[in-house]
Amino acid sequence: MRMAERRKALDILKAQKALGEFSYEPARAENGYTGEILRVDLSEPSFRIVPVTEQMRELFVGGRGFDLLMAWQEVTGRTKWDSPENPICIASGPLGGSTSFPGAGYTSIATISPATGSVVDSGTGGHFGPLLKFAGFDGLVLVGQAKADVIVSIDGTAGLATLEESPLLSTDTHLAVRELSDMYAEEGKERHHLSTVTAGRGAENSWMGCLSISWWDPGRRTMRVRQGGRGGAGTVFRRKGLKALVVKAPRTAPELVLEGDGD
Repeated sequence: MRMAERRKALDILKAQKALGEFSYEPARAENGYTGEILRVDLSEPSFRIVPVTEQMRELFVGGRGFDLLMAWQEVTGRTKWDSPENPICIASGPLGGSTSFPGAGYTSIATISPATGSVVDSGTGGHFGPLLKFAGFDGLVLVGQAKADVIVSIDGTAGLATLEESPLLSTDTHLAVRELSDMYAEEGKERHHLSTVTAGRGAENSWMGCLSISWWDPGRRTMRVRQGGRGGAGTVFRRKGLKALVVKAPRTAPELVLEGDGD
C-alpha cells in the first residue's frame, strides 16, 4: 500500500509545472521575530520580502495583529472577497513555535470574508505558522489569482519558495495531505518539520469553506489537520486557484508535538 502511495506522489510531482521560484536566505528568529514577511502574487507570479519594522512589532505584536495590518495594506474600499487583490494573510505571534506556552502553536489567518463581506480573522491549530517562522518568515501574504490549480511551497532547508501548477494533486484534504507529505518529506522525523494548508471540495461550493492546517502526530504516525473555519477563508483560497501551501522547516527547528494543538 505504501509503495503505491509513493508512486502516486512521484506521478504528482512529475506532472507539476514550475511557474516561478524565489531564493532567499532563511532568517533566524530573534526575540520572537525573523523580521521578514513573504508576499506572493499568484497572478504575475512574483515573490517579495516585506520587512517587519520596529513599529509593527510594538503596535501589532504578531499573529492576528500582523494579519490585519497586512490585509489593510493590500485592500481598497472597493475590494470584494473574490477580488484578486483580496489577500490571504497567515502569521503566528512572537511565541509561535515555543513548546513552553499553551496555544503557542496556533496560526492566525485573515481575509475578506465571502460570508460577511468584511475582514475576518480565524485562529487554528496545526503547525503551519510556527514552521513558517522556522523557515524564515513571520508571515505570509497571498494575493492575485492563479490561472490553474497551484501549490506554493516554502522550503526553509533549501532557502527556496516556489509556485507550481499541480493538476494531479487531490482537492479533498484527507487525500491531499497524505500526498503532500509523501511528496515533500521522508518518513519519520522529517515529517515533524512539514505542514500544509489545504481547502477541500466543499470550499468550492459554499461561503464558509474551511482551511485545514496539518501537523504530524507521532503517536498515530500520520498527518492530522486542524480547521480555520471562521469567515470562509477556504472559499477565498480555492477562488485564488490555490490547491495547497507547503512549508518545510530545517531539521534544527524544535520538534513540535501536541502542545498548542487543542488536544
